[in-house]
Amino acid sequence: MDTTPFEQKPRALPAGFLDALQGRFGSHCSTTAAVREHHGRDESPYPPMWPDAVVFAQSIDDVVWVARHCHAHGVALIPYGVGSSLEGHLLAIEGGVSLDLSGLNQIVSVHAEDFTATVQAGVTRKQLNESLRDTGLFFPIDPGADASLGGMAATRASGTNAVRYGTMRENVMSLKVVTADGRLIQTASRARKSSAGYDLTRLFVGSEGTLGIIVEVTVRLYPQPEAVSAAICNFPDLDSAVQSVIEIIQMGIPVARVEFMDTHAVRATNQYSHLDLRESPLLLFEFHGSPASVREQAESVQAITHEHGGLDFDWAEQPEDRNRLWTARHNAYFAGLQLRPGCRSSTTDVCVPISRLAECVGQTAHELDQARFPYTIVGHVGDGNFHVLMLLDPDNPDEWAESEALNRRLVERAIAMEGTCTGEHGVGLHKQGFMRAEHGPDALHVMAAVKAALDPHNVLNPGKILPPIL
Repeated sequence: MDTTPFEQKPRALPAGFLDALQGRFGSHCSTTAAVREHHGRDESPYPPMWPDAVVFAQSIDDVVWVARHCHAHGVALIPYGVGSSLEGHLLAIEGGVSLDLSGLNQIVSVHAEDFTATVQAGVTRKQLNESLRDTGLFFPIDPGADASLGGMAATRASGTNAVRYGTMRENVMSLKVVTADGRLIQTASRARKSSAGYDLTRLFVGSEGTLGIIVEVTVRLYPQPEAVSAAICNFPDLDSAVQSVIEIIQMGIPVARVEFMDTHAVRATNQYSHLDLRESPLLLFEFHGSPASVREQAESVQAITHEHGGLDFDWAEQPEDRNRLWTARHNAYFAGLQLRPGCRSSTTDVCVPISRLAECVGQTAHELDQARFPYTIVGHVGDGNFHVLMLLDPDNPDEWAESEALNRRLVERAIAMEGTCTGEHGVGLHKQGFMRAEHGPDALHVMAAVKAALDPHNVLNPGKILPPIL
C-alpha cells in the first residue's frame, strides 16, 4: 500500500561508522535484517523504514556515547521504546541508528512520602505499578499499551484516566535528557513547583525524540482510591451518549474514567473479548474515592444519562469484572482489526473543546458511514478526545486515498472548532501537514529555531513533527 508521500532517503554512513559501533557495543549492536526490520516499523500503516543499525543501550553512558558519535558524524539517531506508536514516530526515514532503550529498565527510587517515583526510560507503566503494589500508591497514566515511561513522556501520552488525573504533561516532574551532542542534563528538581528559569521539562515532554533522548523520568504518584466502581450505560444513538458526557463534565462530577465506544467498536469487542455487551453506543465509567463519594458520583451520573435516554447501568464492582471490562476496552484496537481480517489500519485522533465534542463526533460518524471500508470510533471523551480506526485493504490504494481525505476533513473540522490535530497520538509523520494550520507559520519558525539550537546537525529523529518546508 502506498501510504505516504514520505520516502526513505538514508544518509550515507561515514566509513568505519558501523565498525566503531560494533567495537563499542559488541552483541548489543545489531545489523541483522530481522532486528532492523523490527525497529523500522510501528503500529502505523506506513511501510517499514529500516535503520542501518540497532544499538541496545544498557546504561545512560551508552546513550551518551551513541549521541556523541552520531552528532560528530551527522548520522540520524532514533530513540526506540516499545514500538507502540501510531503515527510513524520511530521510522528511520533517513536511516541511521535506532537506539533501543528497553535495557534502561531500573526503578531508581520511590519517595512514597512525596508521592514521586524516578525511573529509567525503559520502565513500562505496568512494571512501575507492580513495584508500587505495597505502597498504597499508583501511577495513573494509562494509554492502553504497556508503553515505556520514556516513550510516554516523549509523546505526551494520556489515556483513559486523563479526565481526572491529567496527561504526562501534568505528571512528569523532571527528566534526565541526553542532548544531541551527548550532554546529560537534568530539567528540574523534585520540588512540587519552581519559578527558576525556563521550563525545560515541558520542552522535552512531547518532543518525540527530536530535541533530546529521555533517559530518566520523575513522575507524580497518587493514593490508591479507597473505593472503585465501574458501570456501562448504553444509548439509543451516538449523540445521546456524547451529550451525556458533556453535561457530566460541565457539572464538575469527578469521574475517573469515561470512555465512549460506537456500535461498531462494541460489536468488535464482543467478538474479540467474548463479551455480550449490548451493541449500541455506550459509555464506560469508573469512579474513584471514598465509598460515599463513589456512590454520590455514580448516582449523579446515572441521573444525567437517564435524562439523555441512557439505559440502566450495568455495574462492575468486583475487581475481576472491572479488569475484564477495561482489558476489553484496551483491546479495542486489536478487536477492530478483526472486523476485517488481513486489513491494515489507519488510526487518527483529534481533541476538541468539550462543548464541540458532540458536533465533531456526529459529523465524523456521518462521513464515515459513507466510506467504502469499515471503521470504529472510541474515545476518552471526558476530555474531548476521540479516535477513529479505519480498516483498509492493503492492496487497494483508493481506500487509502479515501481514508486520508476523511482524516484531513476530520482534522480541519477539529482545528476549526479550536481543537487540535492530535490529542495523544502525537505528530510523527502523519500529522505534519496540519501543523501550519494549527499553529501558524510564526509559531512553527519558533519551533524550528528551538530544534536548530538543540540539534544543529538534525540527527535526532529527523523528519518528524515539523513539516519539511516551513
